[in-house]
Amino acid sequence: MLRVTLIVCGKLKEKYLKEATAEYEKRLSSYVSLKTVELDDGPDMAAEAARILKSISDDMYVITLEIEGTEMGSVDLADRIQELMTDGKSSICFIIGGSDGLDKSVTDISDMHLSFSRLTFPHQLMRIIFLEQLYRAFRIIRGEPYHK
Repeated sequence: MLRVTLIVCGKLKEKYLKEATAEYEKRLSSYVSLKTVELDDGPDMAAEAARILKSISDDMYVITLEIEGTEMGSVDLADRIQELMTDGKSSICFIIGGSDGLDKSVTDISDMHLSFSRLTFPHQLMRIIFLEQLYRAFRIIRGEPYHK
């Protein structure tokens, strides 16, 4: 089973955000082994980057979520994940930065820079949007119905 690590900066505080996250984590458990690593946000980007970099292992294919990254649709994301699995990647790491984004030291080691939109989203909300899209990607990969 594919191992997916989601590194996020900042903790969820609101109950409704925690519930939404838990729901998608439960749904994803049928498709991947998901590990979420919650790191403290700040106090500056360099300190945050140091914590992120310590959480990444050498076997991970690293995908950073960045406004300036490559935009793709849900089917494109599913296709890319499928390609990675076909190429023998067994561990994918997605990184969502804190409120100030990601330090260059993190984006420099990224294998892929992914953008969900040119819009800026709160990092807590982006976590839920990401989990939903990851779930949708695996439904597409398995040929299961999904809402277009």
